[in-house]
Amino acid sequence: MTRRIRGLSAIVALLSLLVMTGAARGVSVQDLVRVKGAEKSKLIGMGLVVGLNGTGDGGKFLPAMRPLAVVIQQLIDPNTVAAELKDAKNVALVAISANLPESGVREGDHVDVHLAAVGAAKSLQGGRLFLIPLTGPLPNSPIYAFAEGAVTVQDPKMPTVAMVPQGAQLVRDVRADVVNDGQITLVINEEVAGWPMANNIANLVNGIMAPNGPNLAKAADPRNVVIFVPDYERRDPAAFISQILQSYVDTSQITTGARVTINKKTGTIVLSGDVQISPVVISHKGLTITTITPPPAPNTPQVEEKNFIAIDPDKRGGEKLSDLLAVLNQLKVEPADRIAIIQEIHKSGKLHAKLILE
Repeated sequence: MTRRIRGLSAIVALLSLLVMTGAARGVSVQDLVRVKGAEKSKLIGMGLVVGLNGTGDGGKFLPAMRPLAVVIQQLIDPNTVAAELKDAKNVALVAISANLPESGVREGDHVDVHLAAVGAAKSLQGGRLFLIPLTGPLPNSPIYAFAEGAVTVQDPKMPTVAMVPQGAQLVRDVRADVVNDGQITLVINEEVAGWPMANNIANLVNGIMAPNGPNLAKAADPRNVVIFVPDYERRDPAAFISQILQSYVDTSQITTGARVTINKKTGTIVLSGDVQISPVVISHKGLTITTITPPPAPNTPQVEEKNFIAIDPDKRGGEKLSDLLAVLNQLKVEPADRIAIIQEIHKSGKLHAKLILE
């Protein structure tokens, strides 16, 4: 018992320390924003997976046979036509994409390639992606990489979706371009965006980076803070940007709005702010409300069963989602069902909060 009490005391002390530390230091700017221009990017292409064991598109899908005919014309026989490939079931036309990290990539780096069959192919298992160039998603984009390699189907239930691990090699750099016209823009995360937050971040930047001079930062709108980069910082802005991102904002006085965050995998529901719901009647599978009328004192009570639950039936308003969750908890409603109920309330427009699904 003594050991348990000591353990609880240690946990309480640790939590108190964390609370005190959080109150003193606030929230790191880099946890609240992203720097515009340092986003993830994507390369795309269309290509052929060859070497399939009769599970390809087949000759009836000409969009796959035409590029195959072109390849053969260029490498083997210039007289080959698509009609001659009508029995070729070992080839599949695929859409190709590769995701590039926020930090950018350099020439020679390798990234994973994702494939999805676009024709009549039944499976990509056992195939190989034929060498294909990848470009950016915008029209007239240059070639950034070439992709090829053995195809891996990760989910047997979805054999027409696959990947080539590290299958694309970059042939040019893709850098994070964060300084434009002498400015950087901090894009505030949507779940905490608002004029108070944008103003708070702008004031923080001005207080740290320009305490005695003209302001460098301003809140352009509820989600964007524009910061002027001094001339002497533009050649090497890393230290300037790092100092801003590693600073801490006091968010204790900022109301970011009510939010409901749901992790479907773990069944976790987190409420932030005063989450209210409008008058609503809930009926859900397996949910039965049992009441005894009149109370237990009489000798012959009547048992009344209902497969619905009314929240705020008098329509007075101001009911909280936390009250509903407390009722569902008493009824031993499973986490998956609680999440489904919250989603339906949100879909009906009765949940007055931002719903975030993870």
